[in-house]
Amino acid sequence: MASGLVRVLQQGPRCLLAPVVPKLVPPVRGVKKGFRAAFRFQKELERLRLLRCPPPPVRRSEKPNWDYHAEIQAFGHRLQENFSLDLLKTAFVNSCYIKSEEAKRQRLGIEKEAVLLNLKSNQELSEQGTSFSQTCLTQFLEDEFPDLPTEGIRNLVDFLTGEEVVCHVARNLAVEQLTLSEEFPVPPTVLQQTFFAVIGALLQSSGPERTALFIRDFLITQMTGKELFEMWKIIDPMGLLVEELKKRNISAPESRLTRQSGGTTALPLYFVGLYCDKKLIAEGPGETVLVAEEEAARVALRKLYGFTENRRPWNYSKPKETLRAEKSITAS
Repeated sequence: MASGLVRVLQQGPRCLLAPVVPKLVPPVRGVKKGFRAAFRFQKELERLRLLRCPPPPVRRSEKPNWDYHAEIQAFGHRLQENFSLDLLKTAFVNSCYIKSEEAKRQRLGIEKEAVLLNLKSNQELSEQGTSFSQTCLTQFLEDEFPDLPTEGIRNLVDFLTGEEVVCHVARNLAVEQLTLSEEFPVPPTVLQQTFFAVIGALLQSSGPERTALFIRDFLITQMTGKELFEMWKIIDPMGLLVEELKKRNISAPESRLTRQSGGTTALPLYFVGLYCDKKLIAEGPGETVLVAEEEAARVALRKLYGFTENRRPWNYSKPKETLRAEKSITAS
């Protein structure tokens, strides 16, 4: 008390007249942090809810800023292909869509004359596209793999024109968003038919040569990274190998166990070699001797057919000057 009075007397009377300056209190930062943490927590809850119960898919046409005519025009420019707009619009119209729309109009009580839609189904275009695709792929594969038998070529063509591969390509080209179908997401069979209808529209718009390049660029590329017997399912590789060697006048193969490891463990490994005229033609591994023998037969078949892992990649830079598919179409 006395020391405080002494300090005031030393400072003089001016300190008594000076205004009292309030002390600045720093803001409480914990409150702001709490709001941020709560906001992040709510966002995480929303993300988990969407992962657990995702919203049903919605057609792109049901969202704002959608112009179907502009999207159809942009589709051809995006693929750098010249389509006839009328043919391209027809390629995206499926018969199930026409039936569903006519049924909706009937339920609304519209007159029978006005119920019918002025739309044409893509059935005819799809048949043309499917036929041309199979012919073109067969020619491409025969030129690239001349040693592959007819059965193998047919299985590879069936793989490339199958539902799984075609739907994968169609979805990545945004064909699904433009397809007029009764259901959404578009069923795989409808999407496959629509994609081949697009090929049929391109065939009538730009001719066989451009269509063949389109098929090469989008379907042949799906073979990249695929092994031969992933696309061609065979049950008895050893029997097929014996037949192929017999056609080439080569003696039947003899299997010999060349190496083994861990025979008494839970993960054994065996290597079986196939010999013809005392020459090793193939060797394959397996967890049993029988599996290793089948794998060795597959290795030998890949060598015979020219479909080995170290084969030359497909040459996409040099288009074919003349196509047998074009000749067959012009002849028909």
